[in-house]
Parts: sequence; C-alpha cells; structure tokens
Amino acid sequence: MTSDYVPPKVWEMEEDNGGKFSGINRPTAGARFEKELPVGKNPFQLYSLATPNGVKVTIMLEELLELGIEEAEYDAYTIDILSGDQFGSDFVAANPNSKIPALFDHSAQPRQRVFESGAILLYLAEKFQKFCPQKGSERTEVLNWLFWQMASAPYVGGGFGHFYAYAPSKMKYPIDRFTMETKRQLDVLDKQLATNDYIAGAEYSIADMAIFPWYGALVKGTLYDAAEFLKVEEYKNIQSWADRLLERPAVLRGRLVNRTWGPEDQQMRERHSASDFDGLDLSFK
Repeated sequence: MTSDYVPPKVWEMEEDNGGKFSGINRPTAGARFEKELPVGKNPFQLYSLATPNGVKVTIMLEELLELGIEEAEYDAYTIDILSGDQFGSDFVAANPNSKIPALFDHSAQPRQRVFESGAILLYLAEKFQKFCPQKGSERTEVLNWLFWQMASAPYVGGGFGHFYAYAPSKMKYPIDRFTMETKRQLDVLDKQLATNDYIAGAEYSIADMAIFPWYGALVKGTLYDAAEFLKVEEYKNIQSWADRLLERPAVLRGRLVNRTWGPEDQQMRERHSASDFDGLDLSFK
C-alpha cells in the first residue's frame, strides 16, 4: 500500500493541521494567556469536563459523598477544551500538562494540587481510605488495573477514537490498527470479568471507576458511536459489569458533572452541592 504523504526531513507544524482539535493543538507547552480559575467554598476544587477522564473523578467524589463523607464536598468548574481553557495561566499552574482533570485540595496546608485522573483517584482513595485496599495483594491488584487503564486508554482515545471519529479523513491503516488494539483490550477485560464481579476482584474499587467511563461507555454505545462497528455485544461480561455500575446512584450523578452536551436535563456546567442535581434526568442515555 502506498501513501501520498512523504514526511519532510524536519517536521514543521502547519496551522491548518486538520481534525476536530486543529484549532488548539500546538507542539509547545505552557500558558497562552492569563486567566484566573474560580474558587468555591468546598474543600475540593475540580476543574474538568465530562470526558471519560473527567468522569472518573466525579464518580469517585460522588461515591465518597454517597458514603456520607462530607469532607469530600467539591465545587466543579467546566474547562472547555475546544475553546482552549486548559491553556489559561491558572489551569497550567494546576496541571503543567494542560489536560483535564485538575484538582486542588484546600483542606491540605498548603493546598495540594493533583493532576492526572489516575493520580487523583489514588489520592482520594488514600486520603479517605475508601475504594482501594490499604495493603496486601488486594491493593496491588487494584493498582495493577488502575495503571493498566492509564496505559491502555490512550490507544482507545488518541488512537481509535481519533482516527475513527475525529480525523478529517478516514484512513484504513490507523483505523484497522487501533480497532484491533481496542478489541484486544476489550477482550482482556471481558476475560477478567468472567470470574470477577468487579475489575480487581469481589470489591468495587477505583479500578472500576477508572475503567468504566472508557470501556463501559464504549460497550454501552455512548463513546464514539462505535458500538456496531466494534461488535460490542460480543463482550457479555463487560456488558453485565457496566449494568451493575449503572445501578449505582453515584455513577449516574458523576456522569453528568461538567457535561455540556446532550439533553439539557443531563447537563451540569458547574456543581457546588447535591442540590444541583435536582431536576436533572439521571437515567443513562
């Protein structure tokens, strides 16, 4: 197979580089403009968007609140990544990598920043001693799957999702390459869930919270509109696991925080208290 594109000796960015994110992508890091982040009254300040990586954290916070842990109260503010909010000066100070989500713990002295979704899940699990065993083989197994997700999902998002859903033109090689890898990963999970109720064993954990917004959403048809293409009905164990998680009120709430698309009664640009969910449709769509 031949290609019309011949890479130059030295790559230079073209302003019109194509794709959904061409207006914000640059090969450099750092702040592009001055912008303060809003700060609410709760112990945790979350700056995020309801993408899979953002939903991981809001599910965790809602699960802690579901347990009655008032110290986990949080304010959530939307970072519009298509508008480039992630390159504002305050957000870059929160996360030098300019990716959502970013969290500040104002109950720590001095306040503690936490970035990268997996790091945030682990930070909260350790702070409140919930949803991750504190020691032993059970803890190791949870961390195995947490880090599996962090290493694997870029193939699903930046690989499959980009070339299947966002690239300006469809290309067989990258779509075949990342579809094969995505289905392989789904098979890894399906085999793990054949003998376990939850990802790391018998107990619900941060591993489930990390994996569900990517792979659960994929098999339930709400990510990349790719359910038929991927034949997701083949992964019956993942389907059953996703259904179990969708019975959890905190999962249904967490999916809506910082959501700016879909039906209006399933959008929540900001979240400051439990009452913000009043009047919203928490059903899965």
